[in-house]
Amino acid sequence: MISWLTRSPVAARVAPFAVFLVLTGLQDRFGEAGRYWVYLAKTLVGAWMLWTLRSHIPEMRWKWTGPAVAAGVLVFAVWVGLEGYYPKLSAMLSRLGLGGDRAAGEGAGGWNPHACFGQDSVLAWFFIVVRLGGSTLVVPWLEEVFFRSFLYRYLIQPEFLAVPLNRFKAHAFILVAVFFAVEHQEWLPGLLCGLAYQGLVCWKGRLGDAIAAHALTNFLLGCWVVWRGAWGFW
Repeated sequence: MISWLTRSPVAARVAPFAVFLVLTGLQDRFGEAGRYWVYLAKTLVGAWMLWTLRSHIPEMRWKWTGPAVAAGVLVFAVWVGLEGYYPKLSAMLSRLGLGGDRAAGEGAGGWNPHACFGQDSVLAWFFIVVRLGGSTLVVPWLEEVFFRSFLYRYLIQPEFLAVPLNRFKAHAFILVAVFFAVEHQEWLPGLLCGLAYQGLVCWKGRLGDAIAAHALTNFLLGCWVVWRGAWGFW
């Protein structure tokens, strides 16, 4: 499978994200405890695919810069600060009769391993670490490679490797931010987040700043979730 992916620049950038997305769709189909084990599995699979394909995606290197740190902190502040001021995606879908009921139910309890495995149990803290590690060290790489290395440039032209990362096209800039937004229950901060990360890529002409900013945002949000018990964000 991996040897096939290495022969296709599109597949190398799309397949890890697609596999991760499929496993996410299966996450809540194995009972309350099963969702945590599936998250562990999809994190390991995603990490393995990224590691195996790293030499075939040369732009996939994070870059810690002042703007990247500033964007990461700002997006975290916006993500938390907007909470309660807009309807979640599941609620909007439910009002439209588009099957948002199950998602709304999931969002109500959030990801709370203490409630599933026992307060402060070993398994509870294990899955908290897994979630924090996955959202910080795997998800940013998967999403940034798919959305900003592949999709943004592909929307400009199908021969996407010929498109410099700093090329600005308004339609691609907006569409990718919208696609990124609807991937999240928190669609409004997701939209602003997508604009910020894409802006970093266009400004700096590399993917690394966006990966670093995304990783920092997710790490800070994870710490906030654990500290405040704000499990709904997960």
